[in-house]
Order: sequence, then structure tokens, then C-alpha cells
Amino acid sequence: MKAKKISRLAEALLETAEGMHRIGIMDDETYRQITVRHLGKEPPAAAQLVTAEEIRNLREGANLSQAAFARYLNLTPGYISQLERGIKTPKGPALALLNVIRRKGFEAIL
Repeated sequence: MKAKKISRLAEALLETAEGMHRIGIMDDETYRQITVRHLGKEPPAAAQLVTAEEIRNLREGANLSQAAFARYLNLTPGYISQLERGIKTPKGPALALLNVIRRKGFEAIL
């Protein structure tokens, strides 16, 4: 079964429900009904922080230069260099892709 894309309205609803649940305004059962309806029974995997050393190890494990790795991730070589030196930390789509590579291997994005 293919997961459908969540609308911006549904994302806002989920964010509001999470906040209400966290501070105790919404009970567990109501919160569970909202999230199951929109996300399914299992919550989506959250992207975990990837360290500079892990990024270098992922790239070297795939036997790629920074330029080649950047090209596969649709990033610039300079950004990959900054990530590997710890000057910047990956966010958004770059973080998501690095997490996929860490969990499933580089072949998962080919």
C-alpha cells in the first residue's frame, strides 16, 4: 500500500495535536485517533543527527570522492566538505538522504 502525501492542512493539524497532547489538553485516545488516521499505525521514522565522521565514513564506504557523493545527493562538493569538517550540520532533505544511506546502504539512493 502506497502512503499518500499529507496535505499542509493535515500537517498543521498533526502539529497542533502533538502540542495539545504534550501539554495535556488532549487525551491519549484522541491523539492516537488523529495520528493513526493521518500517519498510519506506525509513526514515521525521525531523521537522526549524522555526525561529520559518519558522513565521511558513508562516503568513503561507497568509494566516492566528495564531488561524486555530492552529485548523487544533489548537493555541492563544498557543502559536503563543510559537513565532513563539522562546519555545518545536515538538515532537511540532505539529512533524510544521509539517514537512508546509513540505514539501508548507499545503493538505496541509486
